[in-house]
Amino acid sequence: MALTGANRTGWIAAALLILALPVGGCATSIADIPLVGVPSDAPARPKEAGAYPAIHDLPADREQSVMEPSEQAKLQKELIAARDRQAGAAGATAGSTGPAAKKPSAK
Repeated sequence: MALTGANRTGWIAAALLILALPVGGCATSIADIPLVGVPSDAPARPKEAGAYPAIHDLPADREQSVMEPSEQAKLQKELIAARDRQAGAAGATAGSTGPAAKKPSAK
């Protein structure tokens, strides 16, 4: 089945049209289509597009100094104690007998 001049031109035109449809779809926004569009209660679009975020701007230096190792160790011990208390309370309410259900020591 050999394509003749007119038949070949028709197939080429159809192929170009089919290839152009996806590219044309990238040029329009679905929200701008009249039948689909945005909901009636949607806020109006701003006239100008927003600026890009400043990703290269660095935050200001901190006013507080870094925690001392002794202060950091103290906070870690407090957090571990709170975790153990929570695990003990959760284990006691669940009625489990594992290591998470041990009671906090009396003070």
